[in-house]
Amino acid sequence: MDFKPNKKLGFGLMRMPTTEPGNDAAVDVEQVKQMVDLFIERGFTYFDTAWMYNGFASEGVAKQALVDRYPRESFTLATKLHAGFFDSLAGRDEVFNAQLKKTGAGYFDYYLLHGIEESMLPKYEEFDCFNWLLKKKAQGLVRHAGFSFHDSAELLDDILTRHPEMEFVQLQINYLDWESRWIQSRACYEVCRKHSKPVIVMEPAKGGTLAHIPEAAEKLLRDADASASVPSWAIRFAASLPGVMVVLSGMSSIEQMEDNTGYMSDFKPLTEAERALCFRAAEIINSQIAIPCTGCSYCTSGCPMGIAIPQYFSIYNEDMREHLEEKGWTINFTNYDILAGKHGKASDCIGCGQCESVCPQHLTIIDYLKDVAKHYEG
Repeated sequence: MDFKPNKKLGFGLMRMPTTEPGNDAAVDVEQVKQMVDLFIERGFTYFDTAWMYNGFASEGVAKQALVDRYPRESFTLATKLHAGFFDSLAGRDEVFNAQLKKTGAGYFDYYLLHGIEESMLPKYEEFDCFNWLLKKKAQGLVRHAGFSFHDSAELLDDILTRHPEMEFVQLQINYLDWESRWIQSRACYEVCRKHSKPVIVMEPAKGGTLAHIPEAAEKLLRDADASASVPSWAIRFAASLPGVMVVLSGMSSIEQMEDNTGYMSDFKPLTEAERALCFRAAEIINSQIAIPCTGCSYCTSGCPMGIAIPQYFSIYNEDMREHLEEKGWTINFTNYDILAGKHGKASDCIGCGQCESVCPQHLTIIDYLKDVAKHYEG
């Protein structure tokens, strides 16, 4: 591939800072501009966006913070076509043309069929999206064609066998999901290696889960290297894998940008001993996590009751790590009430299943919302 990023860290524009709590679309553009400036100043070039990120605002922010402010050939921009936002052959082009307009990019360095899984694949095939993407490449509107993937290694192997023209795959890879029977990070990665496809890594810190880990797991990593931040272990784990082209981090603050670009500017792969520590930390984390949500928010935009699903799951996970029999109450009961004042309560769920149909983690969201409601609403 002729335009690989010169450094392995990519800026994922999906968890950008906002000016209004609970409103993902209210992006703090001025802070994002500062983050973009620091990212580029330190030699990084890869930016990843998508149609629905940050409440459908992400591609427009990419224009304001990046495209309008830097020469086009000085950075790499990736975006995606999601099966949930077109229902005809013409619909594919309507989305694509709108993305060109929203970003002002002129072309996309990397373009992905978004979040392929068993339930979505028939739609991509029905509307001939693989060939459609190759035509965009022939027209010079896309430089590299690929897809992101959320399903089994067996299905991934089948897709790459039938579509060897796809140049790269974006996978969820992190040390917590490495042996997960649902995510199958290791198995899917090995399929890509088998087909000689470069890998772009998403969710290396599992939506912040691996930035805020249980005390015992954090101590394990701190004792090994007191100077390394907890998230750095997760990013470096993914970046150390052979064949990984870039690791995306959905950075939400300048502080996160400073940390990530600091240790990734002169990237040093993990040693085997350090990899083993990551797996030991994963065992501790897995023993305490209640709901393995990454906070991607795919579930929220179509929720008819406006339930703040990822936020509720996040505070619920925090409480489940507490010794509630001793405390009886935590600040998250207040946080829940504040969120519920602006969004639907967990108990408002009508069980329509929209959220579960788009969840990349295949979570039983409806059942988990019942657990949240029981905990916070009594």
